[in-house]
Amino acid sequence: MMQRAQSQNSSQVRAKLIIHTSPVRTETLSLPSARINNRTQLILQGPLLTRLHHIKMRTLLLLLLFCHVPSAVKHSLKYIFTATSGLPDFPEFVAAAMVDEELVVYCDGSKKTIEPKHNWVKKIYEDDPQHLEEYKRACFEGELTYFKGMINSLIQRFNQSGGVHILQRMDGCEWDDETGEVIGFSQFGYDGEDFISMDLKTETWITPKPQAFITKLKWDANKAKMKLIQNYVTVIHPEWLKKYLAYGRSFLLRTELPTVSLLQKTPSSPVSCHATGFYPHRASLVWRKDGEELHEEVEHAEILPNHDGTFQMSVDLNLSSVTPEDWTRYDCVFQLSGVKEDIITKLEEDRIRTNWVKPTANSVPVTAAVVVLALILIGAAGFIVYKKKKAISPPSSPHNSAGLLEQLNPET
Repeated sequence: MMQRAQSQNSSQVRAKLIIHTSPVRTETLSLPSARINNRTQLILQGPLLTRLHHIKMRTLLLLLLFCHVPSAVKHSLKYIFTATSGLPDFPEFVAAAMVDEELVVYCDGSKKTIEPKHNWVKKIYEDDPQHLEEYKRACFEGELTYFKGMINSLIQRFNQSGGVHILQRMDGCEWDDETGEVIGFSQFGYDGEDFISMDLKTETWITPKPQAFITKLKWDANKAKMKLIQNYVTVIHPEWLKKYLAYGRSFLLRTELPTVSLLQKTPSSPVSCHATGFYPHRASLVWRKDGEELHEEVEHAEILPNHDGTFQMSVDLNLSSVTPEDWTRYDCVFQLSGVKEDIITKLEEDRIRTNWVKPTANSVPVTAAVVVLALILIGAAGFIVYKKKKAISPPSSPHNSAGLLEQLNPET
């Protein structure tokens, strides 16, 4: 029972450790459980989800332009800190640095180890040792001590005697490379729910939790701390983000167009427009009818990472009310941020890939013959077993037969 309970706790914690890393401004931190949305990473495992097999199929590509034309995009830098309590199978404190949703540095504060995820990150540390030292101090000392104290305080404030608890913080910025606009954020989550976040415009902290009101009053009164955090998320972090982009330009600023395919399980199933192998993750995939985007009869799936650092996504179209003659009015459009060309895939029956096999006229007789043969074999096997048992069983005495009859007869 204890092992089963620990297993259930581990599953719940893995769900809580999923971090929402989509671009944020000053809203509270959302920590969804039990699912991976289109811009999430597992802190403890990194973006290592298995890539679907690359599907090769014919696709009509209508390229609006013949070359890639980069446009302005927003880049982000996020530092995500996670502290746990009551979970022996996980580190007590870990930290991760993410640039444009890519995990670039991972730190285990309990083991005091830092793991750069790319060679260009190692190059930054070689050229700027002070940068590495500051990261070490935050992960090994300052944040580690701070988070341990805060999570213990929250356990008491929420009147929690035991169990598994998780405290998370996300600091960082979003930078527009064309306008230069910077949006900073600092947010906290506790046990999978919003706890408190910073509002840069009002220079105050906001919270949906009554238990965080004490913290809000204390932090609002600490103007020096507010100015320090503001300086980090609006000045220091943007400079670090630009440095990461400069060193990792060939990786972070690359553009990869996907393979777009049309898939269908059965003739009555929705047609799925599937794009895989694109980078960056800032992309859209929609179905159109007569050039207008559809919002009904479509279902969008999440953007998922591939093992090679690219991404995949799909959108389903329900054709149950569409006649075959109208199929030509539909197309699937893929748009990638930073690229002004669209990939347009026309809905045509001969371009749809499926594993479904159409039944033939001979399939029913063949199936019936197989069933009959199976029944004959089962009957023969049963008869052989019966004959063997009868051969080795002694004949029943009249006395035993009478007793059996008495048992089978209903009571009077």
